[in-house]
Amino acid sequence: MSDLTTTTSAPGSSYASEGRSTSPMRARPSSSTLTTDRGKTSIADSVVEKIAGMAARQVSGVHELGRGTARALGALRDRLPVGGSASAAQGVSVEVGERQAAVDLDVVAEYGVAIVDLAQSIRNNVIDQIEEMTGLEVTEVNISVDDVYMGDSSDDNNEPRVQ
Repeated sequence: MSDLTTTTSAPGSSYASEGRSTSPMRARPSSSTLTTDRGKTSIADSVVEKIAGMAARQVSGVHELGRGTARALGALRDRLPVGGSASAAQGVSVEVGERQAAVDLDVVAEYGVAIVDLAQSIRNNVIDQIEEMTGLEVTEVNISVDDVYMGDSSDDNNEPRVQ
């Protein structure tokens, strides 16, 4: 028999009356907290895109996000003296509803990384971060691995192959 009660102290709260979580897992804000009797909280697509982009970049084995053209424009933007910071949302597109979000990511993996494991790690981190920070339920995270980063090839070509 469990010693935890399921009585909540406030509408939308996930904590028991004794201050302990009713679930062994980390409590997440419920989607009902986005619309209450005191008002509505709306979260812009760009906010969710940035959260997803930062969460994906935190995973070891992700070299960059974005397709070839976007990465080329990002590299050019990085070289400019003014406004030279890459967008956190590069390579990310989202659809955000009132209570749910769906995410699409374009990823460049580092060479040698198991892509299936990388995709699962990205998916888990993106879902955790979005749900924790926004209270939205993430319905899906689609990952497209568009390229593999092989390292900087310009250093290899500096030495002649034969002498």
